[in-house]
Amino acid sequence: MINGLCFKNALISGANNIIKNKEHINELNIFPVPDGDTGTNMSMTISSGIEAIKNLDDDSEVGEVIKSFVPSLLRGARGNSGVILSILFRGFNRLFSESETINGVDVIKALEIGVREAYQSVTKPTEGTMLTVAREAFEKGLEFSNKSNDITLIWPQVCKGARDALAATPELLPVLKKAGVVDAGGKGLCLIFEGMLSVFCENKIIDCEPVAANIEKDDVFRNAAAEFDGDITYTYCTEFIIKRSRLCRIEPSKLRNRLQKIGDCVVVVDDEEIIKVHVHTECPGKALQEGLRFGELLTVKVENMKEQHRLAVEAKKEKILKEENIFLEPKSPEEEVGFVAIAAGNGIKTLFKDLGCLNVISGGQTMNPSTAKITEAILATPAKTVYVLPNNKNIIMAAQQAVGLVKDRKVVIVPTKTIPQGISALIAFEPDLNSTENLELMVKAASKVKTGQITFAARDSEFGGIKIKEKDILALLNGKLIFSDKDPVKAVVRLIKSMVTKDSEFITVIYGEDISLKQAELARDMIVSSIKKPVEVTLVSGEQPIYHFILSVE
Repeated sequence: MINGLCFKNALISGANNIIKNKEHINELNIFPVPDGDTGTNMSMTISSGIEAIKNLDDDSEVGEVIKSFVPSLLRGARGNSGVILSILFRGFNRLFSESETINGVDVIKALEIGVREAYQSVTKPTEGTMLTVAREAFEKGLEFSNKSNDITLIWPQVCKGARDALAATPELLPVLKKAGVVDAGGKGLCLIFEGMLSVFCENKIIDCEPVAANIEKDDVFRNAAAEFDGDITYTYCTEFIIKRSRLCRIEPSKLRNRLQKIGDCVVVVDDEEIIKVHVHTECPGKALQEGLRFGELLTVKVENMKEQHRLAVEAKKEKILKEENIFLEPKSPEEEVGFVAIAAGNGIKTLFKDLGCLNVISGGQTMNPSTAKITEAILATPAKTVYVLPNNKNIIMAAQQAVGLVKDRKVVIVPTKTIPQGISALIAFEPDLNSTENLELMVKAASKVKTGQITFAARDSEFGGIKIKEKDILALLNGKLIFSDKDPVKAVVRLIKSMVTKDSEFITVIYGEDISLKQAELARDMIVSSIKKPVEVTLVSGEQPIYHFILSVE
């Protein structure tokens, strides 16, 4: 039998196992854009459930563990993979929230409900994904549960079914097979099940110490999260000023040539008295030695660029976490209508607020907000009917789960997949129409928008017959990769030309945090000169990460 302590420890062990391997799961992303966040979403989702049970007494009943864990899992769900994970555990709450203990057969019954509801939650279930892994794991466990109710005999079969299904995912999804990877969500589910197995069969909780990502034969891609590391070829930015020796007869150009052999970004500027030097290198000492041939060192500055980058990334993450931890106070639903949007970038957030969104929460590619955060924003919107604009396909499911958590107001999810769709849907809203009519109107408006995105490749890849090198500029049209380029400005002009038709009237160009105003204005001018028909081009500073440009054509 499984008592409360055993079930609690199994959940903790399962969570630890995915937490320690989350970067490995993130690597399994098949699309070359920076979006390898399945491991992060699943680990953060299950961590929210663990936070709710970790301090329960050891003598707590199974039902107490379930009543704390399952609702918290739902509230903490992030991304599609996190939502599906939370649904897979719903059966426990339905069947055993008042139970003292459960057995192996009970676990299979609960898993059956979770698998069924997970399939129902997806509009078009696709085999070869996390859903397949869950279903075949359940079916393997069900087959053995007819012989025994011992969890130590049943759960190994569940894990075997999951592993076998995971191994077969490339055969069911050609894109996985071509990329040489297994499904990321399915891999995460296997890790959770195996962590639980360690407790059920050995009474041992797996630790959560992160492990280095292990690139197996079928897991061939590098970590998408490290896209910037490739930009830093040399570690040390070395700058120094030399007081020229009157005895030295060597031309400063010789110093430049020598430094180019040990680094890059070499700048050597001189006058009659000094030589100023800048170089990126792995050997700052050698650079200084070369400089000493020309005279005395007046000033020296050596900075570790990789460490600076690491600190900058950490600061960015800390900023995001702080934003997430800002609690939005709930407000009584006094007004008729209110709006909530999810967006990244201060400029885009301001744009949504100017269009009438009272609450705009942080989220987007690689940073999916939890169901709890979306629910919090809804409750902080003082309206009887609240429209939610997810603006990302990986946030829609989490937003839909929030509907059932809000009891004192109506929540309408407008399934927008991009920022331009969200903007068009919001503009289309008519205050004189009811919620059903407005939802139809907003969805129709969103569907008419062509969305273009200019981003960068996180790794070498081949997708849709297009060979891609890491750091290449990628052009996406309505989420599909169209071409790659080397320059974001040229790419945006090329993409816009392919989007404009004879009926097009308005073009909006939202430029991101890595694009300067000068680049954005150049892109706008090139767009205007390249399009023969008169169109209105609007330039917006979105300050968004990941995407150099977000485009809409209407």
